[in-house]
Amino acid sequence: MRKSFTPIALTLMLAATCTAFGAGGGEMPGTPAGGASASRLDQPKTPEQQARDDYNSGVRSVEKADELEADAARQADPNKKAKILGKAQQAYKIAMRKMGMVTDLQPSNYQAWNYLGYTNRKLGQYDAALAAYDRALKLKPDYAEAIEYRGHAYLGLNRLGEAKEAYLALFAGNRKLAATLLAAMQNWVGEHRGDAEGVDGPTLESFASWVSERSTIASQTAALTREGAASAWH
Repeated sequence: MRKSFTPIALTLMLAATCTAFGAGGGEMPGTPAGGASASRLDQPKTPEQQARDDYNSGVRSVEKADELEADAARQADPNKKAKILGKAQQAYKIAMRKMGMVTDLQPSNYQAWNYLGYTNRKLGQYDAALAAYDRALKLKPDYAEAIEYRGHAYLGLNRLGEAKEAYLALFAGNRKLAATLLAAMQNWVGEHRGDAEGVDGPTLESFASWVSERSTIASQTAALTREGAASAWH
């Protein structure tokens, strides 16, 4: 259900140099540019450096956890699947702690808040996930990734009206992420038809009908877009 999770770029400003780091979401080199003496390397980390290191470590843990989760989904042996999922959960917990450290050091880092929401959601802690996504979106209201992930958390809590709102917001601005959330909604419907899990029948069928309608609209819109693009070449 989950798409490949691409690390979000971490942009922090070092107070002394006013230089951004972490662009592209890649890990930062451990040695300062231009070389440094051993004594300088032994100096305590600044809060900015610590936040950078925690962020990079958290990203690596998220990547590891996502890979393990994908591996578990491919397993036919229930025992092996459970073992791999346990390892994934541990990696998510490590990432959650790291991103929590980043947000403690830099409360305005919306990308770290988004990761904090993601890891909490993967651990089934939906209320904590929503609180983190809300912080990310308060800092950056148009942050499409957080809107999508928050939509997944709403589904986890059976808050279907808010999940719909998340989808519509994405459909207006980011069709790719909207399609990802819509696929999750389709999966949710299939799972809950087998086990309602606290959702009454009329509510479930009403949501299923809405998801079906939105799938049709999305397909028609995509077809029109392709036709328009093709006609532009003639």
